[in-house]
Amino acid sequence: MYQYKGLEDTIAAIITPVGMGGVGVVRLSGKDSFVILERIFFGRSGASPKTWKTFSVHHGWVKTASGDVLDEVLVTLMRAPKSYTCEDVIEISGHGGPAAVRALLELCLVNGARLAQPGEFTKRAFLNGRIDLAQAEAVLDVISARTDAALRACERQLKGDLSVELEQLRAQLLTVLADIEAVLNFPEDDTQSLQAERLTGNIRRVRERLTALLATVQSGRILKEGIKVVICGKPNVGKSSLLNALLRAPRAIVTDVAGTTRDVLEEMANIDGIPVNLVDTAGILTPRDKIEEEAVRRSRASVDSADIVLLVLDQSRPLENTDRDLLALIKNPHTIIVLNKADLPVIVENKFDVAAVNVSALTRSGLDELRQAMLKMALGAQGFDGRGLVINDMRHAESLRRADEALARVSAEASLEFAAEDIKAAVNELDAITGRYVDDDVIEHIFEKFCIGK
Repeated sequence: MYQYKGLEDTIAAIITPVGMGGVGVVRLSGKDSFVILERIFFGRSGASPKTWKTFSVHHGWVKTASGDVLDEVLVTLMRAPKSYTCEDVIEISGHGGPAAVRALLELCLVNGARLAQPGEFTKRAFLNGRIDLAQAEAVLDVISARTDAALRACERQLKGDLSVELEQLRAQLLTVLADIEAVLNFPEDDTQSLQAERLTGNIRRVRERLTALLATVQSGRILKEGIKVVICGKPNVGKSSLLNALLRAPRAIVTDVAGTTRDVLEEMANIDGIPVNLVDTAGILTPRDKIEEEAVRRSRASVDSADIVLLVLDQSRPLENTDRDLLALIKNPHTIIVLNKADLPVIVENKFDVAAVNVSALTRSGLDELRQAMLKMALGAQGFDGRGLVINDMRHAESLRRADEALARVSAEASLEFAAEDIKAAVNELDAITGRYVDDDVIEHIFEKFCIGK
C-alpha cells in the first residue's frame, strides 16, 4: 500500500503560469480550505463561505490580518467529493501580476495551508479514487501535447479508455485463473476440457489484444515526443531554405553566402497532426576554425540521433566529391534524399537506391510529397488515423510487453500451477499501469515530473 504522509494537510499553490497575465489563480485543497478562506476573504454578499452552494462563484476582497485589501477576487467553490481532488477545493482568481498572485499564495500559507508538492493535486485525485494512475499520467501528457492529434490521444487516456480496456483484459485473465483454481481444488473435474476451451482460448484472445496495443507504441511515441528530422548537406544547397519552407516561416537566415548556418537550429512543425522536430545543421565540411569545428561536431551528432535524415542535394549542379562523401557517410537507414532547386534545369537525375523527392524550397513544389514521405517512413505504411487507443508511455509499453511474455509461457507450462503463476504475473503488470499494484518509488517518480500547480 502506497505510504503518503500529508493527506490530512490543506495544500495551496498557484495554478496559473508564472509571469504577467490578466488573471492569477491560487488553489486550496483539503479539510481546512473553508477555514482558511473565511480568514482572508470578505465577500460582497456578507454570507459565510460555509453556506455557499458547490460549483458557485463569489465576488469579494482578500484582506491581510491588519485589514488591508490585498486584491479584488472571484472565489470558486467545489465541495468534496465532487472536485478535482475529491476534497474541498477553493480557487481564488485575482489579478495576474507576479507580485499579486504570490502575495495571495503567501496569505493562504500563513493562515494554515501548506505549499503543494509537484503534482500533489493530481496525486490526491489518484489516491482518493477519482482517477487511476494511467489517467493521472495522461494529465501531464495533455498539458504537454503539441498537436491536436497528440491532444486527442491523451484525452482518450485521461477519459479512461485505456483503463477500461485493461480492466476488461484483467477480468478475462481472472476468469481463467478462477477456473484453474477450481480444477486444482477439485481435480476430479474435466481438466482437459478446461485447458482446451477456457485457458487456451481466453489467453489467445488477451494476447491478441495486447499485440494490437503494442503495435501502437511507435505511433504513440511519435505523437508524444515527435519525429526528429535532421536536414544535412554541403553548404549552399538550400538546407535553411528547406527548413523555412517546411515551417512556412522565415526562421533560418538565408543568403547566397555558403556556410551561413554555423550552429544547429531546431524548430517544431505540425505535419498532419504529427509533431516534427526539424533540425537545420551546419554544412558538413572540413572546418576552417574552432567555431565551424564545433558546428560540424554538433551536426554529425544530430544526424546520428535522427529518426529521419533529409540529405539535401542541389539537383541543378553536378554532384561533387563532397556530395558523394556525404552519401557514403550517412549510415542512418531512414534517409530521404531531397533533390532541391527543382525550379532550375535538372542535372542530377533521381536514380538513387534510397527514397528521393524532387522539391523546390523557393516555389514550394514537392513539399507535400516530402511531408508524406517523412510520415510514411516514421509511421509505416499503415500511417496514423487518429482513432482508437495508442500507447504513448514507455512505462505502459514495458508492462504490456511483460504481461504478454508471461502469457506466452502459459501454453508451454507443464502444470496448471505454473500456468496460474504466469497469469498472476500478467495481471500484476496490467495493475501496474492503472496503479492497483505498483511500487511506491514508481508513484513518486511519476508525480515529481508534474509542476507544483497541478
